[in-house]
Amino acid sequence: MKIELVEVFGVAVPLVGAFSTSYQSTHEQRSAVVRITADDGTVGLGNVDPVPGYSEESIEETLLALSNVFAPALIGTDAENLHKRIDQMNRLAPRLYDAKAAIEMACCDLSARARGVSVTTLLGGAVRDRLKFNAWIGILPPDEAASEALAWKNRGFESAKVKVGHDINADFARLYAIRQAVGSAFKLRIDANAGYDVETSISLARRLEPLNLELFEQPVPANDLEGMARVRRSCPFLPIMADESVVDHASLIAVIRAQAADLVKVKPMKQGGLLVTRRMLATAEAAGISCVLGHGFGLGVNTMAEIMLGASAPNVIEGLECVGPLKTVDDIVTDKLDLSKGWLDLPDGPGLGVELDETRVRRYGFFNFKEVSK
Repeated sequence: MKIELVEVFGVAVPLVGAFSTSYQSTHEQRSAVVRITADDGTVGLGNVDPVPGYSEESIEETLLALSNVFAPALIGTDAENLHKRIDQMNRLAPRLYDAKAAIEMACCDLSARARGVSVTTLLGGAVRDRLKFNAWIGILPPDEAASEALAWKNRGFESAKVKVGHDINADFARLYAIRQAVGSAFKLRIDANAGYDVETSISLARRLEPLNLELFEQPVPANDLEGMARVRRSCPFLPIMADESVVDHASLIAVIRAQAADLVKVKPMKQGGLLVTRRMLATAEAAGISCVLGHGFGLGVNTMAEIMLGASAPNVIEGLECVGPLKTVDDIVTDKLDLSKGWLDLPDGPGLGVELDETRVRRYGFFNFKEVSK
């Protein structure tokens, strides 16, 4: 199936209030959307949501790479030969992971639609039919954090990620209040976003030991694998997860060799595509490492891609972190994903099981590009 048309859209969808990270504060989700059409009319969708501080590219760099680098090169090539398309894009731009993920996702969607199956089936089949999601709690005062955690629990969520950083005394107070509010069965993860040094991370983990946490995400800077391994050895009661330390296969192998983590965090946008991430999941599984999957800000296409990938991988733990649709006022798909109860039954396709809403794309659009075969 030859690629006949590549369309690239930039959209800015309003968020439910303002969201702040250590990198930025924003009121909107700026995303790239790709639509690929084959010569028989079959369509595939891709979508990435670059986030400052987490992505190696800005949204502007992603959109320019899609329209100026990848789209012209893809016209006339076989959309179903994913291996060749991945190799082609790697030769064109080795490190434009977000942009490559959008193209590869669209080719996966197109290939699955052409066969009348879901992307999960294309990836080898589902190992679970109902996906559970992980709530999130920011750096808030203890009473506010506890109230928010209880609200998530009452909605049906069974786990939450809690941001930590800046002050381990405040971190402990926040986590203690949350644990008191939600009880012992509710799972709690903490994420330092590489914000602490080794000794501070160890001190925090030891203080939190009585609270029985599920994992400690990226306690130290991304390049300090020796330091992360020290935290892991010093705190065997709290599993350590690498996130910012894992970008490509080589960095995953480095984490494994350093024995720096009990789990790793993956997301197709960061790793450069669904197939690449699926291979990394298999590598982690072979090393006895479980994985958390998903990113916190994302529109419906990317979110569904992460859901279908998560459904195909035995070593992805419950509590997917692809909860972007809970943070956006609207979306660019015809039916906005409802994750409000903390779970979703796996759609059976075809493809990603979502359709682009042209009206919404125009409403939120700030960039539009079309490359048509001659």
